[in-house]
Amino acid sequence: MAKARTSRPGSRRSRGWWIMAITLAALAVAGWYYYPPAKAYAHTATAYSARVACSCRFVAGRSLEDCEKDKLEGMEFVTLVDDPSTRTVTARFPLIAVDHATYREGFGCVLEKWED
Repeated sequence: MAKARTSRPGSRRSRGWWIMAITLAALAVAGWYYYPPAKAYAHTATAYSARVACSCRFVAGRSLEDCEKDKLEGMEFVTLVDDPSTRTVTARFPLIAVDHATYREGFGCVLEKWED
């Protein structure tokens, strides 16, 4: 009777751990490399969206749902929330950026200072 071929115990499991470790390291390096441009894009997108939506909402008098149509292509992740009592629109890009624009009489909509 022929002996069954035996492999070293844990060799496949060990190889799987190495592949997972290399993949996680590659993702960490990619995240480190791409985070600054992504953060800059997110701040630009939220600042633009807050300012335009504030003007749309409190200068033009349109609803916030109607103002959502004015967002540019590529800004689908930016969410808008308005506060009629303070005449402020807040734009958020998940986990990265938040910006506020407030309507001021005589000035229009003004962005709040960035706190980075």
